[in-house]
Amino acid sequence: MSAHPRDVLLGAQARTGSLPVCDHYSGVEARMKKSLQLQAEMAAEFGACVFDVTLDCEDGAPVGGEREHAALVAEMAAGAAPGARVAVRVHPVDHPAFEDDIRTIVGRAGARLVHVMVPKVESVADVERAARAVDAAGAPTLGLHALIESPAAVHRSFDIAAHARIQSLSFGLMDFVSAHGGAIPADGMGVEGQFRHPLVLRAKLEIASACHAHGKVPSHCVVTEFKNHDAFREAVRRAARELGYTRMWSIHPDQIRLVLGAMAPDARDIEAAAAIVLAAARADWAPISHAGKLEDRASYRFHWQVLERAHQTGRPLPSEVRPWFDEVPA
Repeated sequence: MSAHPRDVLLGAQARTGSLPVCDHYSGVEARMKKSLQLQAEMAAEFGACVFDVTLDCEDGAPVGGEREHAALVAEMAAGAAPGARVAVRVHPVDHPAFEDDIRTIVGRAGARLVHVMVPKVESVADVERAARAVDAAGAPTLGLHALIESPAAVHRSFDIAAHARIQSLSFGLMDFVSAHGGAIPADGMGVEGQFRHPLVLRAKLEIASACHAHGKVPSHCVVTEFKNHDAFREAVRRAARELGYTRMWSIHPDQIRLVLGAMAPDARDIEAAAAIVLAAARADWAPISHAGKLEDRASYRFHWQVLERAHQTGRPLPSEVRPWFDEVPA
């Protein structure tokens, strides 16, 4: 084959597809173990690691037991199976446990982590503080994810997304609504209300736009109604198709496959994308006429991203494009 599509097509503002579409959170020891086991099982099933496992220190650690919980998370991350995608959510940078979280977990298991999630990021200064702590713990190339949870943080989201260490921004719905002092009603935190209230929608759009402006991954917030599969599936669909999110949180194992299914392209789109990208490669990425329509690098980029999304969600790919995914890990 000719040059790899990633090398030809993906500029700085088009690299928003490099993370799995699902980020699964767990903080209780038994659930953390089960999450890592499920990740391995689904990787074998789909032929790719289709979700991240983020071990949670912020909400997972009992009050007063933060140090012990950090040690447990470090042990689990360090012992994760080869090929596992394991991350950690630490305490906020102004929390007394933050520095110890970083020293313990990144210091012991930094080489096994794919990123560190920093909650309640308010400014670039918070990102810088987190980066310095991670560097001091011996992981200067480890990526950071930021959780945007207040109106002021939303206002600064473009600057936060621009930071070189940031890979992804997530929207923290519950804290965002709470930060409004009752001005947003409780149903603004619900599976339907969060897609209707103007202030919540505006925040989601700002965060997604900030990410796409800087080639970072926008990650949609948790949906707590985990037993209502239809409502959750519709929330994922709306986040992806209406608001521009390319990643979604999961807090229950049943939500993982729902995220994959709702974010996956359909078979017809995959087939069309493969045909166009293969024809482009044969033309050395010059403009072509395909099915009576002009195609060039702008459309090639879109269709390549369809193929990447198919790979990330475990969908079958035409055999002709498989070598691109075998050569370079997604």
